[in-house]
Amino acid sequence: MTSQPPPAPHSPYVLVLTCPDVKGVVAAVSSYLADNDASITESNHFNDQLTNSFSMRTAFRPDGPGFPDLDSLRQGFQLIARRFRMDWQLVDMTVKPKVVIAVSKFGHCLYDLLHRARSGSLPIDIPAVISNHDDMRSFVEWSGVPYHHLPVKGDKAAQEAAFMDVVNQAGADLVVLARYMQILSADLCGQLAGRCINIHHSFLPSFKGAKPYHQAHARGVKLIGATAHYVTTDLDEGPIIEQGIERVDHTQTPEDLVDIGRDIECAVLARAVRWHIERRILVTGQKTIVFS
Repeated sequence: MTSQPPPAPHSPYVLVLTCPDVKGVVAAVSSYLADNDASITESNHFNDQLTNSFSMRTAFRPDGPGFPDLDSLRQGFQLIARRFRMDWQLVDMTVKPKVVIAVSKFGHCLYDLLHRARSGSLPIDIPAVISNHDDMRSFVEWSGVPYHHLPVKGDKAAQEAAFMDVVNQAGADLVVLARYMQILSADLCGQLAGRCINIHHSFLPSFKGAKPYHQAHARGVKLIGATAHYVTTDLDEGPIIEQGIERVDHTQTPEDLVDIGRDIECAVLARAVRWHIERRILVTGQKTIVFS
């Protein structure tokens, strides 16, 4: 996708970590960064008393001649990480993540993500779009993105193998199911664990099957919404990243609910993608910690 490069982030580096909840973690991290001429611009942390774990996200920037290269910074931090038994990542935020989008016949989330990427408001590269239908080809190729039409044709294993070939060849950091109306196999879910986000409607009560907005209208639902979550083998039940709702009433038609719901889906999915690429999400079991 051809686009104007976004401005460099205010904080070009982010450290995220999870470890047992013991005294001294924040002090050790802060001291290490200060000793290496780094200035902290944002820091969030959470003590989970139920699991006795500690999670932290720290954004920082160089602030002096003693700031080392990233490899050296990572190497030096290993001593602290071992001391506190950390699961950690130190990320260069100037490198735009590669995001592969999968879509079927409903294009609203796809259009929104392509626009955000093209305008620079969402700092991602989209090296490929995958679809089991050919409906979105013209728009995607007009946007300068390769389009991969991978119909199932009764051989789901072969189709999913081709799906992963595209993901791997693109070097994708994240896969987004932007209303991709196919259930992923357990094998594909495993290969994409922690790097695949799905979006779907979420009602109170919930309606499954065809035309959920029409079902909701028939039941007089007063709230409609959407949920973005990580994909797991449990259908639509992976760790939730973000949700949104909108109040509706009896004056609105089923088509009105569809339009409102699609707007919510676009906004919720965009926030989920942004928080993932900014390393604001930590998965803990069936839940997420989101430093939004």
